[in-house]
Amino acid sequence: MTTADVPGIQATNAFYYYVDVEAAHDFYGRVLGFETVVDYGFAKIMRVATASYVTLVDEAEGMHSADEPKSVTLAIVTEQVEGWYDYLVGQGVEMRGEYNYREGQPHDGFVAVDPEGYYLEVERFNPHEENTRLMPVLDGIEPLGPVGETSRPTELLVQATVLWLYYEDVPGIEDFWKELLDVDLTVDQGWAKVYQASATGFIGPVDGSRGLHSATEEKAVTVSFFTEDVAAWLDRAQALGLELRTPDLTDESGRVSVFVAYDPEGYFLEWDTFLDVEGNERLLELMRGAPGG
Repeated sequence: MTTADVPGIQATNAFYYYVDVEAAHDFYGRVLGFETVVDYGFAKIMRVATASYVTLVDEAEGMHSADEPKSVTLAIVTEQVEGWYDYLVGQGVEMRGEYNYREGQPHDGFVAVDPEGYYLEVERFNPHEENTRLMPVLDGIEPLGPVGETSRPTELLVQATVLWLYYEDVPGIEDFWKELLDVDLTVDQGWAKVYQASATGFIGPVDGSRGLHSATEEKAVTVSFFTEDVAAWLDRAQALGLELRTPDLTDESGRVSVFVAYDPEGYFLEWDTFLDVEGNERLLELMRGAPGG
């Protein structure tokens, strides 16, 4: 997954921004059953799959506001799509549409909506020629079950995540992601692509004229990568000519060493190395056991 020239990525992450971060935290924890591995108060880091996270941020202290376009979809990859649908409907979660299974499709699923409008796609990739490279990866992943005080049934598991991002120029952004991550295309859906970034975290550029969202100038999301060597990633970003939002490493409250760059169409990209301080214990425990760490 990496070469000697490319620093490791321990996990993928997406920062989402909320007016009421406590209500969002209740939804992702109690309903979805994701483990809270770090709680900084204004930001809660939730583990979705083995090496995939989502961080819920109070918009008052974040890099984006909650009223920016939510040009992102987090896909939860699972074999239990039907069970997830029945469960979430039973919990009163808003759905973008009904789940309709069609035999022979390369993937199937449905889209739910979180408390402030972010899309959550629950998706199964099926044995199909389109998924020839992906299926062995998914087969090698130990799915993650619910953690903590949650109503999510124990049999509803998560294998991986795809962070779908929406672009005007998909061919151009393909070259960007391939070069940045130094990976080959994992899935080619034509107007949507999938690249592996961590052991369970995938990046999915989508043609904004055909996807669930349009390409937008502002975006209420920051795409992030957890790494044990943020300085090496800064060197790589500079060598590749990425536009930097922060020209050097920033120490975030003595907890995280970070830098932020932009992709060619304006998505914020952040790299994070978590420091060995109080509050980070559980996350560091997981990072030390992560492939690519």
